[in-house]
Amino acid sequence: MVTLSQLFPFAAIALGLVLTPGPNMIYLISRSLCQGRRAGYISLLGVALGFLFYMLCAAAGITALIMAVPLAYDALRIAGALYLLYMAWQTLFGGKSPFQLRTLPPDSTRKLFAMGLLTNLLNPKAAILYLTLLPQFIRPEQGQVLIQSLTLGFTQITISMLVNGTIIFAAGAIATFLAQRPSWQKLQRWVMGTVLAGLAVRMAMEGKR
Repeated sequence: MVTLSQLFPFAAIALGLVLTPGPNMIYLISRSLCQGRRAGYISLLGVALGFLFYMLCAAAGITALIMAVPLAYDALRIAGALYLLYMAWQTLFGGKSPFQLRTLPPDSTRKLFAMGLLTNLLNPKAAILYLTLLPQFIRPEQGQVLIQSLTLGFTQITISMLVNGTIIFAAGAIATFLAQRPSWQKLQRWVMGTVLAGLAVRMAMEGKR
């Protein structure tokens, strides 16, 4: 059973990561701006399936790993902290705004779904999220490691779908707003980068449970 002390911090990290510009967000926004909201939502369904695939694979693997190799817990904790630091650096100093339009040709419903799925499956951010961050919030002493993994995984997927769905709906308005106010983009980057860095330090400083 997942407790609130596990769920809330994990949900906060999941929210921070989905708000950090990456391949999924850039593709969904560009698709929505080029072909409309319907195309964006169809692509989002493909992204969701990609998350589900990674989550199920990681849940099964994490369960076996934690039960077999106790020291793997610390290795995953450090890897997760390093990954959050990398995301903080990328947020502060790397990449362009996802609201800068990329020209994409109109595609069929099947191709939109497939491209959303492929974009997520080829996104290392998605794989690393489950392999390094998910184990930090699992408590083997509570039993049912697989159930804990699935609960946290579905929490992340739900947050990702809600946030990305909202961004798709408001993509045009947000793009116009940010284009007219570049200082807001800079502020968003610094706030999100600082939050991710803080979470990384907190994770690195935590002892093994």
